[in-house]
Amino acid sequence: MLRAEDVSFGYGNGFTLLDATAAVDPGSLTGLLGPNGCGKTTLLKLLSGVLRPQQGRVFLGERPLETMTRRELARRIAVVPQETHPAFEYSVLDMVLMGRHPYLGPFQLEGPVDLEIASASLAATGTAQLTSRNYMTLSGGEKQRVIIASALAQATELLLLDEPTASLDLGYQLEIAALLSRLNRERRVTMVLATHDLNLAASVCDRLIVMRNGRVLAQGATREVLTSETVRRLYDVDADVTFHERAGHLTIVPLQRVR
Repeated sequence: MLRAEDVSFGYGNGFTLLDATAAVDPGSLTGLLGPNGCGKTTLLKLLSGVLRPQQGRVFLGERPLETMTRRELARRIAVVPQETHPAFEYSVLDMVLMGRHPYLGPFQLEGPVDLEIASASLAATGTAQLTSRNYMTLSGGEKQRVIIASALAQATELLLLDEPTASLDLGYQLEIAALLSRLNRERRVTMVLATHDLNLAASVCDRLIVMRNGRVLAQGATREVLTSETVRRLYDVDADVTFHERAGHLTIVPLQRVR
């Protein structure tokens, strides 16, 4: 459904991303892994159409993203950034209704259908009780669930998330992980999740794309890609990667840094 073919992009004089090819299967929950500065966020922005590759192309189906208008892209792909800082004090409902903007004309206000979709999105993310709250008064985990609700209100087929559990405590990390798994399973929303959290990726992602130094090193099924050797190649760290029977997924235990 969504694929990048030999894409390169750079800031300034050098390339941040070089000849990267990656594919996101329909209905998958794909993890995007790699160390700081490896190009994860840049690839995510290229996949969403926020950036255009300097070389190569990104396709949604058979159509290159550069042939699509911003409105078309917003109706097909929703993005959940790592942090959201609105310029004004909006209610939670207002934040979620922003997801309906791609479907509204100039100066058009949200109607009953938009409110119904926003309410359903709030319910799906467990935030319906926060509807009238000021968004900025929420906890970090509540804010992230509201932003995911706004993305759901866009009614897109693809959801791209950049570090959705960053700076959240363990309880909220588990909540967000469970929410993403449920939305992927029940609503069949295709997701790409950029994260540093290997155990999060192991618990929710069925496929992985791993990167280092601006290049895609490997991609495929999580159990095939996420190995001790992969962790060493990505982070220069020795780690035990084993299947945890009670958790029902791979777990990663870092052991030592290797030089």
